[in-house]
Amino acid sequence: MAAKIKKGDRVIVLTGRDKGAEGDVLAVFPKEDRVTVQGVNVIKRHTKPSQQSAGGIITREAPIHLSNVAVKDPKDGKPTRVGFEVRDGQKVRVAKRSGEVI
Repeated sequence: MAAKIKKGDRVIVLTGRDKGAEGDVLAVFPKEDRVTVQGVNVIKRHTKPSQQSAGGIITREAPIHLSNVAVKDPKDGKPTRVGFEVRDGQKVRVAKRSGEVI
């Protein structure tokens, strides 16, 4: 099945601690149904020094579940669901809210 949310999409968080936040998708993990969104679900990880890194407290984004995010509609900027249509012989992702191609 085709991916409804892809890397680089602008998404809005629907539920949880970061509700209402928006950011770009950095990574998608289809097997776990999770995505990493820039600036959302930020965690601090304490790491030991190693040959590759100096160690210390590292801040990074943790993955969140796909059901907690929605693609931002290109027309009005509100959350929308994603559908698929065939336009000019190409299968494209379409915003259900406005009908715009994503």
